[in-house]
Amino acid sequence: MIKKLFLIFGVFFCLWGFTSFSQAVVDRIVAVVNQEIITLSEVETRLNSLREESEDGDRLEKRQQIYEVRRRALDQIIDEKLIDQEAQKAGIKVSGKEVDAAIEEIRRRNNVTLEEMEQALKKEGLTLETFKKQVEKSIQRSRLIHLAIKVDSKPGEKELRDFFQKNLERYRSTESYRASHIFFHFSNETPTETNREIWKKAQMVLGKIKGGADFAEMALLYSDDVSSKDGGDLGYCKRGELLPAFEKEALRLQIGEISGIVRTDFGLHIIKLTDRKSGTSLFEEIREKVQGDYYEKEMEKALMKYLITLKGKAVIEIKL
Repeated sequence: MIKKLFLIFGVFFCLWGFTSFSQAVVDRIVAVVNQEIITLSEVETRLNSLREESEDGDRLEKRQQIYEVRRRALDQIIDEKLIDQEAQKAGIKVSGKEVDAAIEEIRRRNNVTLEEMEQALKKEGLTLETFKKQVEKSIQRSRLIHLAIKVDSKPGEKELRDFFQKNLERYRSTESYRASHIFFHFSNETPTETNREIWKKAQMVLGKIKGGADFAEMALLYSDDVSSKDGGDLGYCKRGELLPAFEKEALRLQIGEISGIVRTDFGLHIIKLTDRKSGTSLFEEIREKVQGDYYEKEMEKALMKYLITLKGKAVIEIKL
């Protein structure tokens, strides 16, 4: 199942419902889709974020904001009606067992008991039976979409890599790097003469490394950090996990390159970048996720085209 399709068609896979903007709605018909009506109360029930989106601005701006949000909600309901009508034509059925299994999965994801779920639904004016009908509709819509829309679930290497490059920012948080360091305790609270000796020691060790000494061996001999027993190796770290000054210098290095003496709030470091999972290596590591994201995006585009086709064949009258 595709999360974005769920969002488009109002799947209620959460425990909070939709809050009406107004409890006293004078009901009327706001649209007709192939002779099936949509009422203002249906639109209002969908508007859980209307308050937030219409809080700012003067009265005229608020009226315009309210209209725009209502119109977006109406457009979503029209899309759902068209999908529901097509599902009915296709004779798509959902069994009670399938609905119960979906409810159980929702309950499991939210880590609540059935009684807690019912209480949460009750607060939003929903019964478990009403919620089940909503879930049934969602499954029905999803099946129709997968029947009507065909997207290649196994795109070529070029398509995947192009998608990855165009969406690098989306995957930036998964970038990781591996660094080693040689650490020297150094503090403003330490006597000046002691700090001077520590600095000289760090310079001496850096000189030895530049002269060809093995970094791991130097870490074992001179580092004040517990990582010294592992040759200074800190393992793989994601962006943001280490001290900013340390990380900035580590990410500036090329793989295998060694920094100068870097000062952080904790002391002095000599850093070696040993690996970096970005670009090609990152792509290979998260290839399955990239493929899933690519498929989801292609499904989204195909769905929009499908809806345009349905609207072109439908008789839709807007009265909002």
